[in-house]
Amino acid sequence: MTSPRPCPICKKPRSDAFAPFCSARCRDRDLAQWFNDGYAVPGRPASPDEIVQED
Repeated sequence: MTSPRPCPICKKPRSDAFAPFCSARCRDRDLAQWFNDGYAVPGRPASPDEIVQED
């Protein structure tokens, strides 16, 4: 039998309330990484002409 994966941020045991994280703090740290371009989805860079601006 395999043990559950740990929190991807701090490696402590996961919490059911904040899965896959252990706490609200780690969940928020992960969200901040996405907001600050700490993570990226692979693909070719978009040129400025391809970026759609909404009014």
